[in-house]
Amino acid sequence: MNEISFKIFQLASMGFCCSQIILKLALEDEEKDNPDLIRAMGGLCNGIGGNQGTCGVLIGGIGVLGLYAGRGIEGEYPKPNYGMMIKEYMDWFEDEFESTDCIDLIGEYNFSENMQYPVKCGDILLKNYEKLREILYNGGYEWGDREDD
Repeated sequence: MNEISFKIFQLASMGFCCSQIILKLALEDEEKDNPDLIRAMGGLCNGIGGNQGTCGVLIGGIGVLGLYAGRGIEGEYPKPNYGMMIKEYMDWFEDEFESTDCIDLIGEYNFSENMQYPVKCGDILLKNYEKLREILYNGGYEWGDREDD
């Protein structure tokens, strides 16, 4: 098990969901913490609000791209390559996993009864972590060294 896989396992064991985990990984690589953001991502757990709709990893990954290239304050605009990175990520996700819905990716799963995330979620998280790093690198960003404009 590599370091990131182990970190994913640890975060899932602490009760964080997929959308929270992918953002926590990005923030921790910057040696930052943002409990409000992680808390807000909790509403997207288990396929948006627990209905196994859109996968939390995908939503969290879009959030990671937004951290690097999105708009955050009045008068600020998204970086020019933001939309292209989002499209590349979403296209890759659907090609890689053949769906964007949690239920299609892991099957019907009662998260409230099963307090552990399926191993498949960990594999999806790991692949997405690596793909986000690649997309950001190709977009001219250095993972873990985000500008605080």
